[in-house]
Amino acid sequence: MPGMVVFGRRWGIASDDLVFPGSFELFIRVLWWIGTMILFTYHKGHFDCNERGVLHSYLVGLLVVLALIILSLCAIVYVSAQGTITNPGPRRSMPALVYLRALLYLPELVWACLGAVWVSDDSKGCDPATVGAVIAAVVASWIILLFTGIGVVFVFDPLGDPRPQPPTMEPLGVRDLQSSEGSQFLSTARSLAVKVWESRLRLLCCCLPQDESHRAAFSSIAQLFSSFFSDTDLVPSDIAAGLALLHQEQDKMEKSRDPEVIVSHSPSSPIGEDLETELEKAAHCMQFAAAAYGWPLYIYSNPLTGPCKLSGDCCRSRAAEYEIVGGDHLGCHFSSILQSTGLQYRDFIHVSFHNQIYEIPFYVALDHKREAVLVAVRGTLSLKDVLTDLSAECENLPIEGVSGACYAHKGICQAASYIYKKLVNDGILNQAFSIAPEYKLVITGHSLGAGAASVLAILLRNSFPTLQCYAFSPPGGLLSKALADYSKDFVISVVLGKDLVPRLSIPNMEDLKRRILKIVSNCNKPKYRILLQGCWYELFGGDPDDFPTEMDNRREEELGQPLLGEESLMIRHSSSYQTTHLPLFLPGRVLHITEDGPSRRSCFSQVRYRADWSNEMAFRSILISPRMLADHMPDAVLRALNSLTSDRPFSLCPSSLNNSQRNTI
Repeated sequence: MPGMVVFGRRWGIASDDLVFPGSFELFIRVLWWIGTMILFTYHKGHFDCNERGVLHSYLVGLLVVLALIILSLCAIVYVSAQGTITNPGPRRSMPALVYLRALLYLPELVWACLGAVWVSDDSKGCDPATVGAVIAAVVASWIILLFTGIGVVFVFDPLGDPRPQPPTMEPLGVRDLQSSEGSQFLSTARSLAVKVWESRLRLLCCCLPQDESHRAAFSSIAQLFSSFFSDTDLVPSDIAAGLALLHQEQDKMEKSRDPEVIVSHSPSSPIGEDLETELEKAAHCMQFAAAAYGWPLYIYSNPLTGPCKLSGDCCRSRAAEYEIVGGDHLGCHFSSILQSTGLQYRDFIHVSFHNQIYEIPFYVALDHKREAVLVAVRGTLSLKDVLTDLSAECENLPIEGVSGACYAHKGICQAASYIYKKLVNDGILNQAFSIAPEYKLVITGHSLGAGAASVLAILLRNSFPTLQCYAFSPPGGLLSKALADYSKDFVISVVLGKDLVPRLSIPNMEDLKRRILKIVSNCNKPKYRILLQGCWYELFGGDPDDFPTEMDNRREEELGQPLLGEESLMIRHSSSYQTTHLPLFLPGRVLHITEDGPSRRSCFSQVRYRADWSNEMAFRSILISPRMLADHMPDAVLRALNSLTSDRPFSLCPSSLNNSQRNTI
């Protein structure tokens, strides 16, 4: 931080990022030099195997080139390890060393070509082992040159091209960009950033059709990304270091708190009738939410028995039997749903695996056990679902009878509207209730499906006053405060542990960015040590690292301004960093499930869970943890719910959705 400036542009790599790649290449080069020296010593005195002496010249030149490269790498590694993330002063000579190292690629290229020529033309009569060693050296040279080129492509920053700076040179945060020249520059920079992000998205999603809906989504997501990353000069390794420091800081703060009174779930210590009832209902509904993922989750949860059970049903010709199923060409998805839920074909009203941006799969079934018409919405499972997730702008969602601002996550709101139209306009719900008029409506889903299920429940609430919704691991940036409060009467959100997704929203991401900037700017350790200690802590645990966490008023004031690199492309308005985003909250009442006991345990140890009612304000901050993604997995949520309702500990490590289902209420 900031990105290194070489060859007249800023790159997506900092001057302290070359410790690890430089050390790795240094290790390879030293071994290479030793091997070449052994070869040279072995042939000393008889290099004229082809009577031309080319081998002698090649080996001497290679030893010299490798020695120069080794010296340059030693200097690069040493200089790159100096200073701290925000103090690049001790690394001011790094650009010159990069130029020197780049210059040494020329003789290496020449010697690689010379070696190739010798092998092809002049190696006749030489020892086969010697010829093989030269071939290995030539191949190694070309591989290193190839990987260097790939590395340059990865660290290339399209926004790093130097631009003319505004004429005013006031201190940080005082530049007046209201002039016509400054405003024009700012507008041009922002427009370029949006175009770059849009190009990246198009390249990433090149397999998707480039129709109007996708282009609109790309543009919306590009604007979000460009505005989020435009006011900092962090490189990816800075963010990784900040996350490592934040995790340790959070663990240190958690250990320093007073221990909470833990009430284990057991017959002698009831957890409350209302909570226990909701847990049983949630465990039952989670089976249907998990089943909506189709065969991928079923195979993942049952790696030994799943393929065998589905192989007999997939690829059969059942056009007449599966008329209600859409988008499942091989029948594997529907077969896995039948296996997971235990329902019969006649219990399903509609099953759709049609998947486009803002259009996600769902199914409608009759749950005779709970006497409910159940709508289950699938979570994120495709690139199109990811685009729906990332369309995180706010969209108005006016609901009759709700006072206050009504808005919701744009992508999820449109996905819910798509399902709403299918259920109502196509008469799917009317068909279901004509079969079972006394049943109630229950809507469920996990992750993206949980968000869509919650919005769908809000849309259907006036028509079905008794409906209930169980949202598992829903996105945190989903509903406005008015809609979140309105949904408390009929929506229950279930969150496991330190799950990232229920804490994920634009304001929370801005808060995370601020905390990363604060902790990185105040850390007095070099980046390579932070990353090494952070990796060790993530893998093996131990005591959190001891580093400063307090800042004086001057440093706090400076961090209130956008961070500008000396050669930064973008001149950002100070108010852009302080732009407020509309707050979005989790839906309904929040049921938080956490693990009893230490956060780190062996893979095959037993774990107990506890459940408590929480509120949306407890999820206004992102927690860094190795389990922030594992706790989001649907099989982990189902396992925790089954463990609570069956009143026994459950093994963390091998997970089996099928085994879990036998213990549900």
